[in-house]
Amino acid sequence: MSVDIVVIGSINMDLVTRTERLPWPGETLIGKEFHTLPGGKGANQAVAAARLGGSVAMVGRVGSDPFGPVLLDALRQDGVLTDYISVDPTFPTGNASIWVEDSGQNAILVAGGANMQVSPEDVDRAGTLIKTARFVVLQFEIPVPAVRRAAEAAREAGAQVVLNAAPANAACLDWLHLVDFLIVNESEAQALSGLPVSDASSGLAAARSLRERGAAVVVLTLGHQGAWWVGEEEGFFPPFNVKAVDTTAAGDAFVGGLVVALCGGQPWQTGMRFASAVGALTVTRLGAQPSLPALADVQTFLA
Repeated sequence: MSVDIVVIGSINMDLVTRTERLPWPGETLIGKEFHTLPGGKGANQAVAAARLGGSVAMVGRVGSDPFGPVLLDALRQDGVLTDYISVDPTFPTGNASIWVEDSGQNAILVAGGANMQVSPEDVDRAGTLIKTARFVVLQFEIPVPAVRRAAEAAREAGAQVVLNAAPANAACLDWLHLVDFLIVNESEAQALSGLPVSDASSGLAAARSLRERGAAVVVLTLGHQGAWWVGEEEGFFPPFNVKAVDTTAAGDAFVGGLVVALCGGQPWQTGMRFASAVGALTVTRLGAQPSLPALADVQTFLA
């Protein structure tokens, strides 16, 4: 089976607790609600793209515990090809403990589990799939050697490499020349560039610096301050004004939306508008994958 988009990354079960506010260190609070919801940056981006009409496959690992089959079924229900997801016999499925306060802000602690066993060999086993793809989408919730091998394999196959450098890892600075689209938020741009990022102007300077390190295009997301793209041309897209319920997966939604737009041949301004709308809709709902909108939702929102 051939697909346009291959996502290589993490697959987690999110353990989500809603709370009036986040606890201080050493403090115990009584939470309001608890949910177990599919997540993981890689899986979120795969589902985001699939719900928007993308043809998507996922490469990664889950454990042999009860969470694994649940997460695989969730991916399949959204139309994501899971043939290249391995079941690790030793390590548990990754999970993320997520606290979401009433303002919509969150704090997240990830236990990587089987995700941290994804290897260059896993990437090579998916070589036939990668050769059919137009885009290979990567993040850093799996080991760096696997991410780099995926970038190399994509480049060898003629696919475009999308790296969402989250969480930030400076190892990628040595191979940014393999990256067609580097997507970072303000904290990631600061960590990778070494430049302070406090507003749109300083963020733009950091994005330009990262492009000089080798990435063909740098996309900088600034939350409520909008988003920049920096390539041969530069541009800015202002944010949509929505009421945030939970900001979990907003960045993943943006990545999925942008890749689908690029697959569809949309120009930058249109693609950024589309991706920003996907991210904006995501923060209006609770959870990671449950909050990701369908294409019809986005079209209605933009209309």
